[in-house]
Amino acid sequence: MSEHIKTDYLVIGSGAVGMAFVDTLLDEIPDADIVMVDRFAKPGGHWNSAYPFVTLHQPSAFYGVNSRELSQGLRDETGLNKGFGDLATGAEILAYFESVLRQKFLTSGRVRFYPLSNYLGDGVFEHRLSGNKTTATAKKIVDCTHLNTSVPSTHKPNFTIADDVRFMPLNDLPDITNAPKGYTIVGGGKTGIDAILWLLENNISPKSIRWIKSRDAWLINRKHTQPFEDFFEDSIGNQANMFEAIAAATSKADMFDRLEACGYFLRLDPTVRPTMFHGATISEAELTELRRVKDVVRKGRVASIDSDVITFVNGRTEPTLGHVIVDCSASAIKDNVIKPVFDGNVITPQTVRSYQPVFSASMIAWVEANVEGEASKNGLTGVVPLPDDLDAFVRMTAANMMNQALWGQNKPLRTWMRAQRLDGFSKLVSGVKPEETAKVDILNRMKTSAMPAMMKLQSFLN
Repeated sequence: MSEHIKTDYLVIGSGAVGMAFVDTLLDEIPDADIVMVDRFAKPGGHWNSAYPFVTLHQPSAFYGVNSRELSQGLRDETGLNKGFGDLATGAEILAYFESVLRQKFLTSGRVRFYPLSNYLGDGVFEHRLSGNKTTATAKKIVDCTHLNTSVPSTHKPNFTIADDVRFMPLNDLPDITNAPKGYTIVGGGKTGIDAILWLLENNISPKSIRWIKSRDAWLINRKHTQPFEDFFEDSIGNQANMFEAIAAATSKADMFDRLEACGYFLRLDPTVRPTMFHGATISEAELTELRRVKDVVRKGRVASIDSDVITFVNGRTEPTLGHVIVDCSASAIKDNVIKPVFDGNVITPQTVRSYQPVFSASMIAWVEANVEGEASKNGLTGVVPLPDDLDAFVRMTAANMMNQALWGQNKPLRTWMRAQRLDGFSKLVSGVKPEETAKVDILNRMKTSAMPAMMKLQSFLN
């Protein structure tokens, strides 16, 4: 059985990026007809497969869709995130996206949602349960699967595991019934951090935890990501500190030293120099907890795991110790292939601001609705590359600063950003009064150091 439909926008994917894009498009183009296709039964993308204790790692105020608050401005009053903007759980995020779909998108009469459907290309998608195919003739195709997020439950490790090894993805940790001798966490990113913090929270002794890290990472201090007035010095002041540190740096290595010294970066072990950066964000209280785990193995990438030994790519080994091996090695973003955001009748949402894919998707939708001409649209949506190694941090920061400078020259866009829920920092900055001298001083520091910082970053790229 096949069906033919027509639409203005065929949106592939109803994860956070797709939802943020459609939400803004509905508001900016009142007569737009939209078809959304997703392989999951409900919106939310990778959150449908996430581990049960997952949360956001930056404040909920920055997440979701522009038209509806996710956090209600709440702050956590207990735990390792105490005093900071709340971090929504995976379950809360899924419920939120489903309510946005049902209460705004579908009731508008302008959005049709096709769940459990695999997109086959050329406007064709197939229902996974019935096999029915639908062909959509669309003016624009919006590919919201480009930033495909990998999660532990669907990730295939790039090392071999013997059949008799007690091995599991992070998702299965809460289902353990027979207590092992200990826990070996494989992976040094946010997933590994979450696994260790969850074990410690559930009264597992740090002596029973081993952490295998192929690389150490620079980490962002969550205190500097708070979109609240009383955190102005921490959040906006941190940006001024970053610009000044970059501007004064004499080399890339010196730049990272200065960024750590001014508080922009944290690291797990002061004696181990990080070699990667994925944008993971933690609180200082979480960092203190992580440092309780002393058995940290830094022997490179794992090649194989057998019943009694873990072998690394470089040939070195570690005993398994009777531990359960927990896979946290999935890289959140598998590929970082940059495409033009606007290319003919295809729109490919990507990050146009560091660390903020949903703000980026929302802004791209605004540009689609309000800017004429492909060149002009792409001029405002320069892709900010996702970070990995330290050179990528330089490229990311340079591209992000360039975008911010261009946006500041576009009055309609600037006005929209100030009212945009997902962009709390613009609102903070625009609300500064002349008599607030401490805040004005921070903004002046940013203005003074921005151009020297940009020039220094460009010199590091050459």
